[in-house]
Amino acid sequence: MSTALERGRALTQKLNPDLEAILSDRYDDLLPGFSESLIEWAYGRHYAREGLDLKTRQLCTIAALTVLGGQTAPQLKINIEHTLAAGADRKEVVEAIWQTAVYGGLPAAINGLNAAREVFEAQDAA
Repeated sequence: MSTALERGRALTQKLNPDLEAILSDRYDDLLPGFSESLIEWAYGRHYAREGLDLKTRQLCTIAALTVLGGQTAPQLKINIEHTLAAGADRKEVVEAIWQTAVYGGLPAAINGLNAAREVFEAQDAA
């Protein structure tokens, strides 16, 4: 049986192979072990759970980050990329964001749509 860290690393290889290194470069000097802890806890214990497929979990993450508001834009953009890597298409991403307008309000949904547009445009330009 694999450990949560191994499961997390395997999962992030599919979504964003550089994620742990990016997190390490950005935060481990401030909080040693942060990157490993995030990969183990968030990806190895939550995203890797049975019960929902990865695409659905990612769509839920997009909805949650959208409702939390504009301060989550960096994480929202990363998770939009992860959601696409997990097999969702752009329409599913946009619909998950739009669904949040009912509960999180139009400003939050608009911020989410702006984040999605930025991700889509960056992917199209690459």
